Amino acid sequence: MQNDPLKRMKELTALLDQASFAYYQQAHEIMSDHEYDALYDELVRLEAETGVVLSGSPTRKVGYQVMSALPKVSHASPMLSLDKTKSREALRDWLGGQVGELSWKMDGLTVVLTYQDGTLMQAVTRGNGEVGEEITANAACFVGLPLRIPFRGRLVLRGEAVISYRDFEELNSRLPAEEQYKNPRNLCSGSVRQLNSRVTAERRVHCILYTLVSSEPAEGEELMDAASKMGGLEQLRRMGFEVVEYRRVTADTLLDAVEAFEASIADQAYPSDGLVLTYDDIAYSAGLGRTAKFPRDSIAFKWADETAETTLLDVEWQTSRTGLINPVALFEPVELEGTTVQRASVHNVSMIRELQLGIGDRILVYKANMIIPQISENLTRSGTLPIPEACPRCGAPTREVRNYEASVLTCTNPACPAKIHQAFVHFTSRASMNIEGLSEATLDRFIEAGFLSEYPDLYHLSEHRDEIRAMEGFGEKSADKLLASIEASRETEAYRLIASLGIPGVGAANARVLMRAFGQDVRALMNASVQEIAAVEGFAELGATKIVDFFANPLNRRITEALLEELHFRQDTEQPQEDSPLNGKTVVITGSLEHFANRERLAELIAAGGGKVSGSVSAKTAWLINNDITSTSGKNKKAHELGIPIISEQDFLQLSGITPDR
Repeated sequence: MQNDPLKRMKELTALLDQASFAYYQQAHEIMSDHEYDALYDELVRLEAETGVVLSGSPTRKVGYQVMSALPKVSHASPMLSLDKTKSREALRDWLGGQVGELSWKMDGLTVVLTYQDGTLMQAVTRGNGEVGEEITANAACFVGLPLRIPFRGRLVLRGEAVISYRDFEELNSRLPAEEQYKNPRNLCSGSVRQLNSRVTAERRVHCILYTLVSSEPAEGEELMDAASKMGGLEQLRRMGFEVVEYRRVTADTLLDAVEAFEASIADQAYPSDGLVLTYDDIAYSAGLGRTAKFPRDSIAFKWADETAETTLLDVEWQTSRTGLINPVALFEPVELEGTTVQRASVHNVSMIRELQLGIGDRILVYKANMIIPQISENLTRSGTLPIPEACPRCGAPTREVRNYEASVLTCTNPACPAKIHQAFVHFTSRASMNIEGLSEATLDRFIEAGFLSEYPDLYHLSEHRDEIRAMEGFGEKSADKLLASIEASRETEAYRLIASLGIPGVGAANARVLMRAFGQDVRALMNASVQEIAAVEGFAELGATKIVDFFANPLNRRITEALLEELHFRQDTEQPQEDSPLNGKTVVITGSLEHFANRERLAELIAAGGGKVSGSVSAKTAWLINNDITSTSGKNKKAHELGIPIISEQDFLQLSGITPDR
């Protein structure tokens, strides 16, 4: 038996799921029946020996539950909020001479779990602190949550339902801009409270425990640790639960522990909004009681964000290819967290109104999680900033649309040049149809001249050869070179066409996976059902629905059919290797390149190797590629702050195995 049976159970679950997926969904075997049965039997044996059954176990038949409403449940005792401080010294003084437990304050949705005789019997949200909603069916779909544990009697636990940054970004990448979630907490809250537990399962919700509320063992059962909170958490960890990261602290070690947590903020897999300090001694805590608002045995610590006061100079409204008009605040430059900041997204119309913005207002700005520039407060609150009634690009009327919790602004003109322009920029980009020589300025001129309105028009530009030759900046040679480049793009890979269409959440890497799954047959994908697409690894039902909806649109279907008449597909010969050093890695590229025509070309090759290219350095960045390693650029500074390796292009080529273009 493995030294860590719970770890082995998780490995077995993943292996068996992979084998089942390959057999039932992809019609091929990755292991023999004998091997599958042996692994299955091993999992059954380990579950019997440990008394733990994890959610998602192949030994458990999963049935998703659909409800018309979530039942209301009263909590046995009120769930109070915590008193807060931003002072480290006040935190130390509060602890006094006691031993404390310092842990992350997870930023999700609080849930209370009740186990009876080893089985998960009930899960309830915090609600208003006195009455919550029962989400037992959804909790049974949380990733890796034990459904059965080796404890007879009654056990009540408290934890935080959370969604990781990685899963949040992956889900948002499959949604159009106007449907994307603002942050992991909002996504988690909606996911936990779903009426269909299948949706909860697809969102990959985790539950991180932070409190053993009570334990009433059955006769003869060993008592859970009744003296130490940290001791109780360790017992829960041994039962297979995920527990919050914590440190044992005293007044002498507290400040160092706070600094250690702060240094690891950027590496956190799950969102948090501070720390929690609680007395470890359970009896001492119980004797303190509570105030009308707060328990006396715990206190929250909030990070003191570095803020700067500046003046709002303008708000730039940008129309995207989806028609969403995004506000971006421009303000006098300020230094924050070691970098110069002068722009911040304001997200939507609701936030404009909430902040009561006006040009010339004095505002406070900060970096959310020390990374993303945000406006925290408007000191002036003039409320004089007008919401555009006309699209800034085409002049057509705008329309406010309610999107989840906020209002967004959209352009009502389906032929808006901004939509068409951005769509063509995407279609012709290196990662899509890879048409060289079509700059954004040239695309604008062709659109304004009426040469381009739909993608297939690109392949009929030769009909305007004489007009193009006569345009300023063109001549016979440059016009013919551009048209030849367009002709050359007719010979391409099927995934490039799929990537170019602007299907929500489908970039080059995802398009490649889809085309491999559908045998490089575009029409097979166009006619596929939600179930068929959802069976492809990496495409949950939500993403599959977006693809089906895209091709159900008569305009999208007609344009795709017209493109199929213009294009000829060659075999996609680039296959990502499972052991590629780029698999799952995020890379940032800055500065000039020596071995590739542009960043888009290198980004395409990184994606082909299973990696992802981001525009900004964060804790999730594996490497920053910069041929000027000693540069004092903002990205280099950020990489230094976060401990991200800065490597040259040549070093990256050796590390990744990518073949340079030149």
